[in-house]
Amino acid sequence: MSASGGTKAIVAALAANLAIAVAKFVAYLFSGSSSMLAESVHSLADSGNQGLLLLGGKKAKREATPEHPFGYGRERYIYAFLVSIVLFTVGGMFAIYEGYEKIHDPHEITNWYWPVGVLVFAIIAESFSFRTAIKESNLVRGNLTWRQFVKRAKAPELPVVLLEDLGALVGLFLALGGVGLALLTGNGVWDGIGTLCIGVLLIVIAIILAAETKSLLLGEAAGTDDVEKIKAAVVDGHTVTSLIHMRTLHLGPEELLVAAKIAVRSDDTAAEVARAINDAETRIREAVPIARVIYLEPDIYDAAAVASAPDPAKAPGDDAH
Repeated sequence: MSASGGTKAIVAALAANLAIAVAKFVAYLFSGSSSMLAESVHSLADSGNQGLLLLGGKKAKREATPEHPFGYGRERYIYAFLVSIVLFTVGGMFAIYEGYEKIHDPHEITNWYWPVGVLVFAIIAESFSFRTAIKESNLVRGNLTWRQFVKRAKAPELPVVLLEDLGALVGLFLALGGVGLALLTGNGVWDGIGTLCIGVLLIVIAIILAAETKSLLLGEAAGTDDVEKIKAAVVDGHTVTSLIHMRTLHLGPEELLVAAKIAVRSDDTAAEVARAINDAETRIREAVPIARVIYLEPDIYDAAAVASAPDPAKAPGDDAH
């Protein structure tokens, strides 16, 4: 994912959520609808989340230091994880609390045209934001399904905005349903039920975001396609005869570490091996431009050692990655 694509989606979502949050809160003041209060807090939390994503993107651009020699690329993962915490606590738990209170002490909705009008406006605004997130995601999604894209994306911004916008749209329809049923039946309990449903929805989305971001924080390998490109780029068939084993790790969404042991011929000179390593690094960077940190260790391929080793992954000749 390009950083510009993610930033465009975040800014679109931020602008929509700020406007919607204000409108929802005004509607709550005039109508007393708990669904509108929960939705206004939801939009406010989403606005804060988009601010966190922008802050994380800015901090991730800092240059490497002696204390952090691999840079600050993972800051984007940390701030994405904070988004899930904010969505769970400020959004989900507050909505559940507010829904519980409304069910136990229901109030009639007054000035019904305020919440209905604001919800319709919010659905239109969120639809434009969601459309932007979908459009930017399609530029990098390739042939992946939406579920695969959310699960495999190394850059967290677009999956976060996609899930937030999807949750916002579903939450708005839940709020509209709760308000509508409360108006039709004259029973404010429906408004509380709609609020509870919004809270459950936000908690489910927060858990999904937390699980996916946790995997990125722990450190994920390169995608399958990139791994195959790196494997093909390493071997030249002359000095580098084969790939013994390899490990990859994302230092950030757009920075990849590659560590590999390569097989060279037993009669190669040190100068030839050094030149082969430099050439292999060049080929890797051409094949996968985000492979910015590369460590290649030469070794002599030994078929007998591979056959007798208790752990082939640690023996010369293994092709694991």
